[in-house]
Amino acid sequence: MTLQPTLGDVMKSPPLTATPEDLIQAAANRMHERGTGSIVVVDHDGGVVGILTERDLLRLAASGSDASKERVADWMTPDPITAAPDQPAIGGLRTLEKHRFRHLPVCEHDGELVGIASMRDLLSIAMVEPVRHPGELDAPKGLAGVTVAETEVGGVRGREGFFHYRQYAATDLARRRTFEDVWHLMLVGALPRSVEERAAFTERLRPLRDLSPEIRQLLGTIAAAGSTPLDGLRSGVSLVAAEEQFRPSLDVDAAELRRQALRITAVVPTMIAALYRFTRGQEPIDPHPQLPYAANYLYMLTGDEPDPQHARAIEQYLLSTVDHGFNASTFTARVITSTGADLGAAITGAIGALSGPLHGGAPSRALDLLDEIGTVERADEVVRHKIETGERIMGFGHRVYKTRDPRSVLLREVAERVGGQQAKLATAVEDIVVDVLAELKPGRELYANVEYYAGIVMESAGLPAELFTATFAASRTVGWCAHVMEQAADNRIIRPSARYVGPPPPQDVPTID
Repeated sequence: MTLQPTLGDVMKSPPLTATPEDLIQAAANRMHERGTGSIVVVDHDGGVVGILTERDLLRLAASGSDASKERVADWMTPDPITAAPDQPAIGGLRTLEKHRFRHLPVCEHDGELVGIASMRDLLSIAMVEPVRHPGELDAPKGLAGVTVAETEVGGVRGREGFFHYRQYAATDLARRRTFEDVWHLMLVGALPRSVEERAAFTERLRPLRDLSPEIRQLLGTIAAAGSTPLDGLRSGVSLVAAEEQFRPSLDVDAAELRRQALRITAVVPTMIAALYRFTRGQEPIDPHPQLPYAANYLYMLTGDEPDPQHARAIEQYLLSTVDHGFNASTFTARVITSTGADLGAAITGAIGALSGPLHGGAPSRALDLLDEIGTVERADEVVRHKIETGERIMGFGHRVYKTRDPRSVLLREVAERVGGQQAKLATAVEDIVVDVLAELKPGRELYANVEYYAGIVMESAGLPAELFTATFAASRTVGWCAHVMEQAADNRIIRPSARYVGPPPPQDVPTID
């Protein structure tokens, strides 16, 4: 806790004084010599009986009186408000503001005058305790529970275990629609109304998936430098935005911003696949001219057309992760857009936020948990030990959901379809975690999150662990772009405040010995 300055810390001492019998001219001359705007009037015992200020001198001048003949007692402000030196300086400032004074005599508790504090002396207090503006609120750490904007993109209702893209339940879309349909929903604003509209949208996207020879070569250089596919993707998005001269979102219309969004969302999986192959010493594979988004993504990794069941599993995973409220990466994208920056900058920043292990998820760590357990017979022992020792159980718990994560429910279905024995182990472990937790920690809510089954789904479909978070980024780019477009359409720069809690300023700057 920092110590607040007192009036004794900021007052001028000794103060300039006069007696009631002194002539105004003599008192004014002394004020001029000292360079001060007031003089404290004291009696013969040193008690404060008045204060003479520049304002009083102006009254005298306006009256036409002769300052060399007028007494201080006739023009001073009698019985001024005083304060003690141990009173907080901010309190003195408020006293002056309340009474519209500019000078405050400072007296010990026995009445002895020890100094004077002026409005000028106290102005620096504003740097210690800033004025609170109407409507200014103290937010909890991490902005938990704080609503910062309105959106039509989607939402999360954690206590209900429900999330949606625009007006549709996200899990319903994942079960019944294609990735291209939801892509259309997020960036165009509505689901395709017919097979023909879907086909036209898909055709519009096909040429946007290709890399230029220059970007392709630079991605090889980035991969050779040791960059992971996710880290390299940040550079890749910046390169595409630079090559195509994305202008600040403040300077482009909605149609141009949508065109940029479609380009970035289409080319991201191509860049991820290229970076992955470069890291393995292989040449990238061009997008397949006929395959849809998810199947084409798997194809670009290996050159083989994927099993339709695996392609659908990845598609449903991607559909479940397109958007999820104002998470850290989405909020990052909106903050960057609020400055008027271009779409490439916003998506690059969002990828940076997603790369953090507290946000980008840890599907591979959930797989590590299953590897550690090994068999259903060991599950109770391992889980019980982790709960009793307070060790984190990877793949369980969520910041928002206080019931079952609907994405986990969906991906459990997908995992059971493609995951084989590993999926059987995972479902058994999930049930054991819930049961043991209810026994050892009654009342604590902890359920499987999206990461728990995501790793099984992706691994079963042929994706290596180093691509898990990058694959997450590919689908989430669609959501980020939808938020960028929404922010740009009704923009105001996002600029919250912070409370300073360091040593009280201003302090003297020390010299170097």
